[in-house]
Amino acid sequence: MPSNFLRAAAVAAAAILPAWCAAQPLSFDQALSLAAQRSEAARAARAAALGADESARAAGQLPDPMLRAGIENLPVTGAERWRTAVEPMTMKRIGISQEWLAADKRAAREGAARAMAQREAAQGGVAEGDARLQAAQAYLEAWYAEAALRLAAQTEHHLHEELEAARARWAGAAGAAAEVLQLDAARGMAQDESDEARQQQASALVALARWVGFRPESIAPPPSLTPPSEADYVARHPAVVALRSEAELARRNAAVARHERSANWTWELAYGQRAGYPDLVSFGVSIPLQIAPARRQDREIAAKLALVDQAEAELAEATRAATAQYQALAGDADRLRQRLQRYERAVVAPAGRRTAAALAAYRSNQASLAALFDARHMEVEVQRKLLALQRELDRAQVELALKPLAQGGAR
Repeated sequence: MPSNFLRAAAVAAAAILPAWCAAQPLSFDQALSLAAQRSEAARAARAAALGADESARAAGQLPDPMLRAGIENLPVTGAERWRTAVEPMTMKRIGISQEWLAADKRAAREGAARAMAQREAAQGGVAEGDARLQAAQAYLEAWYAEAALRLAAQTEHHLHEELEAARARWAGAAGAAAEVLQLDAARGMAQDESDEARQQQASALVALARWVGFRPESIAPPPSLTPPSEADYVARHPAVVALRSEAELARRNAAVARHERSANWTWELAYGQRAGYPDLVSFGVSIPLQIAPARRQDREIAAKLALVDQAEAELAEATRAATAQYQALAGDADRLRQRLQRYERAVVAPAGRRTAAALAAYRSNQASLAALFDARHMEVEVQRKLLALQRELDRAQVELALKPLAQGGAR
């Protein structure tokens, strides 16, 4: 009953949450949470982990006993054929047999099954982490597409004002028709840029809806993320986590192969019934004869050990790749952060001051309207370059912060 209630509550929440979120700005954390909840790849991996865990519970048990029943030495010719009560050698037999596995061998099999369950659980963490990372990247693209649309609309508004001013000058015989035509063409290009920005924003929102389940009306600005240390990044990198579990599974399978070198004995107890003669009890043991262990069992062990070496080599290579990836991303983030600081100080601030000065000069009739418009255009272009730098920095920070798995995923 509690599990059914929780499942029903989760279904109801999944149906209500998109409508509730669409009515207000979608936050970055909400997008990541929804992506993790909706990821079918993560769900499939969790199901595989559950199945492997159930299999691990049975791996350490003895095999089921075998019930044996039959009739021995039944006549098939002569006058007494198919009769069970006349021939002294005919015996009805019933027995039970049990294959016996040593405790250390059962423990090794259970350890391998547990390693398989841990590998599937790690794959679930990798799938969930990938969903969160993809959702974060889609969120950034949607937010920066909206910011780019605002800049394009601002440029379009400025050109509209310039065109109206040029038309007024032309009507007053103070301007030229060529200027009006040039500004009219520029405004048309600005309108096309705005349409392109709207198209890119729509595509970005569709990509975001693929992860969160609905198309948000608006999204909140992305937060500032704190990148992990290099050691933490490498330890929780998806490839490293996955290959670490593969290496552990390979070691466990090699341990199973070493224990399988000793044969499993089978015990059997049977009771035989004869008509008119004493009943019999039989007891025996079956022992496999490993007549060529160097050509069979030892080769199986060698094969498993080779797989261990392969898994450890792949893990070492993935660790190096993750280290290099961290250093590249961290270096890019540091350089982008320095460029942003320098650009804001050396370019953005002067452009803002130039626009303010041009506006003050125009209001005091000391500068032309064209000078004001030129300052506005320059400031918008500067803001576009600033937006591009911020986008690249945020993408690097998202990759650094969300590429590693969450703490629960790095088992």
